[in-house]
Amino acid sequence: MTELCAAAACRVVLHIMAVCNGVPVSDLLDRASQRSDTLHSISNSLTHDLDSHFPPIGRVLMPRPNMCHTSSLRTPNDKEQTLRVTEAELMSLTRSLLQAWAHPLVLLSQASNMLPHPARGTISSRVLELQDHSSTLRDGLDILSSKMGPASQHLSFLPYRGGADMGQDKTSKLVNFNFLLSCFRRDSHKIDSFLKVLRCRANKLRLESC
Repeated sequence: MTELCAAAACRVVLHIMAVCNGVPVSDLLDRASQRSDTLHSISNSLTHDLDSHFPPIGRVLMPRPNMCHTSSLRTPNDKEQTLRVTEAELMSLTRSLLQAWAHPLVLLSQASNMLPHPARGTISSRVLELQDHSSTLRDGLDILSSKMGPASQHLSFLPYRGGADMGQDKTSKLVNFNFLLSCFRRDSHKIDSFLKVLRCRANKLRLESC
């Protein structure tokens, strides 16, 4: 069964590569930007769902943003800085962030099934959507980066060391889940911003309008 699954996955990847090889980089970036926009939109929606039933003490207990496992990656702080970064570096940063969330999104999905929240079913479903969109975007950018040169294929290693345990009590579970999701929401905004700039450059649009 494992060998059959591996063979099927290989055929899918080969098919995607065959299709993408004939598609201009500008069109691929258009598709990637649409996917990243959806990714960020879902993360915003999830944050809203969690905020509807989040204990006031949770605001006090929430770790600082610099505690996110991706905080060590040096990224542009604003749009002006982003516009000064090369295409290869923007692609590298985007792919590094996506790769860093492959495992934490699995943990979020597992934790969502036991989250003490009345919208648990909706939250669980949307986290699965995040996984799906993130995985699809990651695979697409792996192929796209091969068209942009070796520098764009560099990946920074950003291990998640938080573990699968979200806590034993209700407040801890909500706080830790919300914090990890807030880190993803922040990174999904960066991913979306970087890809929009890359799309603008590929389509030769005025960068001020990106």
